[in-house]
Amino acid sequence: MTDAVSLIRAKRDGQRLADEDINWLFEAYARHEVADEQMSALLMAIYFRGLDPAELRTWTAAMIASGDRLDLSSVGRPTVDKHSTGGVGDKVSLILAPLVAACGAAVPQLSGRGLGHTGGTLDKLESIPGFRAGLTPDETLAVLASVGCVICAAGSGLAPADRRLYALRDVTGTVESIPLIASSIMSKKIAEGTSALVLDVKVGSGAFMTSYERARELAETMVALGEEHGVRTRALLTRMDVPLGRAVGNAVEVEESVQALQGHGPDDLMEVTLALARQMLALAGIAGDAAADPVAAIADGRALAAYRAMVRAQGGDPDAALPQAAHTQVWPAPASGWLTSLDALAVGIAAWRLGAGRARKEDDVSASAGIICLAKPGEAVQAGQPLLELRADEPERFGPALAALEGAAAVSDHGPPPALSPVIEEVGPA
Repeated sequence: MTDAVSLIRAKRDGQRLADEDINWLFEAYARHEVADEQMSALLMAIYFRGLDPAELRTWTAAMIASGDRLDLSSVGRPTVDKHSTGGVGDKVSLILAPLVAACGAAVPQLSGRGLGHTGGTLDKLESIPGFRAGLTPDETLAVLASVGCVICAAGSGLAPADRRLYALRDVTGTVESIPLIASSIMSKKIAEGTSALVLDVKVGSGAFMTSYERARELAETMVALGEEHGVRTRALLTRMDVPLGRAVGNAVEVEESVQALQGHGPDDLMEVTLALARQMLALAGIAGDAAADPVAAIADGRALAAYRAMVRAQGGDPDAALPQAAHTQVWPAPASGWLTSLDALAVGIAAWRLGAGRARKEDDVSASAGIICLAKPGEAVQAGQPLLELRADEPERFGPALAALEGAAAVSDHGPPPALSPVIEEVGPA
């Protein structure tokens, strides 16, 4: 008979877990016959010993089977979603979902909230007065069918085992395990019922994966899981050493997203967004059609119209004024020359300390707090020139935020530095 202690010992000693053992584990855990302490011990063993591809496939399938799966067959359009591993200034989803919908696909985007220095898509959208992120499955399907895109929270019925496991990983130091990250992300994405998925795997100081090798391994692992579970899956590796775009925060990122949908987005933000859009449309099988040109969909206003329709359908007012911070302060350039770097992690931590992020899942966030990048690497600056504009509701937040920015920018008189594309490479099935 299978028991939790035997599975912990087996994985601790480097043995593989049989399919029937993994399935028993999740069923027993759902019945609370396996204690959180025992599951935590197994997660730590997996952190050190890993899961081979067969184990990971079964582990992910068991997480999916722990709850419901959305049926998107009634939507009437090919479905495709996108997931980002998180970064600083990463408001791509707000632009991408309506953009791809305007090109003919349906985008059922189940998103999350920010934690630490990385922002959350739902926090950003909830800075729009009236916007509702918590939709029932029926409401989600209704918005998707009428508008072509929806961005909302994953319901409690989708992969509930992941919610319990993530809480354990968060407090036991086992978050940074590629098999556990991959199964967490992919179980929810597969359960949401999309036919295709594009992954934006960030690489750099402001990303969860700071090294190219680890990011590539995560991308390959998630692509394989998606394909094994019948979801056409591709990944892009994109840079996250510098904040994406110029706005970092919640309402400020919504404002920049609307500007992007009006055709005025920063070059780096638009390059990533358009690369992901083209991948999504190709996987959905509708690329090549003149109506499926994302550049044209922005130019002729279809993408902005889809965004406004989505916001309205989710209770928001796209014409309402966004929250504005009560206090601002600038952070100056340390010298004259060419700005060669602006550390994404430092900017993300500063925005978090200003109130834009949270330390714990239950914390509130400020809609108006954030940072505007007044200069980006590659631009010429003068000593004392404002590089960043910091925004906060309480002035006492500026001190800790400025401390986080110490050494965050580098200026050189040899320049300008070479321009690097934010898109590194595509990862497809092996």
